[in-house]
Parts: sequence; structure tokens; C-alpha cells
Amino acid sequence: MARLRVGVLASGAGTNLQALLDTVHGEEAQIVAVASDRADAVALERARNAGVETAVFPLADHPDRDARDVAIAEWLLGRGVELVVLAGYMALLTSPFLRRFAGRVINVHPSLLPAFPGIRAIEQALDYGVKVFGVTVHFVEDDGGVDTGPVILQGSLELLNARDPDAVHERLRPLEHALLPEAVRLVARGHLSRDPANPRRVVVADT
Repeated sequence: MARLRVGVLASGAGTNLQALLDTVHGEEAQIVAVASDRADAVALERARNAGVETAVFPLADHPDRDARDVAIAEWLLGRGVELVVLAGYMALLTSPFLRRFAGRVINVHPSLLPAFPGIRAIEQALDYGVKVFGVTVHFVEDDGGVDTGPVILQGSLELLNARDPDAVHERLRPLEHALLPEAVRLVARGHLSRDPANPRRVVVADT
């Protein structure tokens, strides 16, 4: 069976990219392209070390966000990307990108959506005083919202006295590193579908 061709967008250290490289890359999927909005993103080095083609798309090099996103989309499409994975990508994607990859973009977010969407999700959760933290992998759709796409997978852990956002994120990283590759596996195997009665509900086939 042909491997799912995956493109990854990342802005930072790329630990979720590394999790993908260590698990599904060369198995159910093939990561064929990694792009960033930042030339200093460590994720780019991780990709190069794995022999994956990389590119940088700084906003300053383009007239506006739409133009930058079109350039990224065209670069990914030129490499045959079938699924786009946002792995710590800190820029919001615009409609011109999402229309080109409709239903084919997934993101990992450090909260149990729909709670605490957007930036500083862990800080939001700490400020609210929650005792259970989590991770969500979801589809990204052109719906005008932020972290509003249908949920694919979620995981949680109880931290009764959490105070420090960095410490919470360190505890959540193993969940991210497990759930994101699993979501890619499910896409690659054709095990995800939408409930006809409720398109927000993602149905995961028995595996």
C-alpha cells in the first residue's frame, strides 16, 4: 500500500515532528516536506537530519498572509503532499491555504477542546483553575474559527496542584507525541470518517 505523503508545518523545536519521524515516517506515512515561518526553527534541522526537504516562508518575504500561505500551499502540492500536519506551527492559516487542502489539515493543541482554544492554552487553563489537562488532535477547517475543527483524538491527565505552564507542557508532551502519530496512522489507513448525522463528529473505525 502506498504511504500517505505528509507535509509538516512547524515554528519551533519540532518535538512533535520528531515523534512523527520516529514512528509513522517510512511506515504508514512518508514525511516528504517540512516548512516553517521561521528560519531558526529547530524543526528544520530535525527534518534535514532525516533527509526531508525543507523550506522557510517568512511573512516579510510576501505581500501579506494570504500570499505567503498560497506560496506554502503550492510548495507542498508540488511535492505531492496529501495531508498537512501542524506540529507547533504558530501562524494561523488563511482561507487560500485551507481551501487547497480542504479536509486534509490536522493540528495538535494543548487543551481539551473546545476548552481553551487559541494561544496560551495552558496558561488559560491554569488561570481557570482546572485539575485535568489534556491534548487534542483535530481537523483544521476554513470556518473562521481558531481550533474549532472536528476532534479526532484526545487524551488527558490529572494535575491537581499545577502552577507552572512549562511544567504542565512537559507532562503533556508524551500525550502529544502519542496522539499525533496515531491520528496520522488513522488517516493513512482510511479509518476516519464523518458522521452523516453530525459532520462535526469524527468516527474512528475499529482497529
